Amino acid sequence: MPRTLPWVLVCACVFATAGAWWWAQSARDVANAATVSAAAIVDEAPVATARPANRIEEPSRSALVFDSRREFETTPDLFVYAQQLALQARAGDADAWWMLSRVHDYCAGFASNPAGYARDTRAIAALDVSSAASMAAARERVSARCARFMPEDGLSSRSVHQARLQAAKGGSLAAEAALLADGEPLSEAPGYRGELVARVSASGDPQAFLALSRAMGLTASGVETELGDVSGTWLSEVAWQIAACRLGLDCRPQGNLMTTYCAHGGICSRDPSLDFPAFVLDAGVPRQGVENLNEMVDSLLSRRRAIR
Repeated sequence: MPRTLPWVLVCACVFATAGAWWWAQSARDVANAATVSAAAIVDEAPVATARPANRIEEPSRSALVFDSRREFETTPDLFVYAQQLALQARAGDADAWWMLSRVHDYCAGFASNPAGYARDTRAIAALDVSSAASMAAARERVSARCARFMPEDGLSSRSVHQARLQAAKGGSLAAEAALLADGEPLSEAPGYRGELVARVSASGDPQAFLALSRAMGLTASGVETELGDVSGTWLSEVAWQIAACRLGLDCRPQGNLMTTYCAHGGICSRDPSLDFPAFVLDAGVPRQGVENLNEMVDSLLSRRRAIR
């Protein structure tokens, strides 16, 4: 991420824009943020650099009795959380690999240059645009939760692919969906994409729905017959995301999804009380598209019930 004043000015331009076109591009930018080195996860704890004296070292096995997905949404210290996940990943836990990719995706922008990230946050807060305060607040949340990650921790776009590949090969449906959305599917076999969509639809896994959503938007235009009827438009992508919210993804006003869109993509709600579905309907969907969007979400959820 550039650390220059022009980048801050670009943010100001982003704040001033609205409408459907930005959604698919911003989602892709958010999802392609860097993550931790997969090799480092295998060989040792997720980081090996010095930390403050109160650093919690590699946790005991008893510390691993925790709900990793819930912890990702609630823990104030993602560094310690990543240490816990690393133990599980080394033991072959596919979902731990997936959650490691998520936590480092969330922290990568900060970890690559903490001082620069802080400078940009202050510059954004000083901008005279409507969403500046919201974006600065979102970036502060990221900084607080990622505070103990450093550039030496090696967060990179290459390693996110490696972590997702490890997770997908181990059976993580969300990681498999993310690979498809990244344009690097686990298989190129005929019918694989449609079969994966069917598995995600049947799973009810909110993170798999979210990960797949990027593959169901404008990038799917022209291949709807293979991917199903809820695909091929930016509204389709949003429908999969809102379906994920209804299935239990944390879509609260200050949850990870809203924070990531605002802090990393510059897409922020002017009303801090709106959760993700309400924000979409308030700011991103034309009035004539609301009914269509609701029908698509209902279709996705009813399809899951029918399959099950």
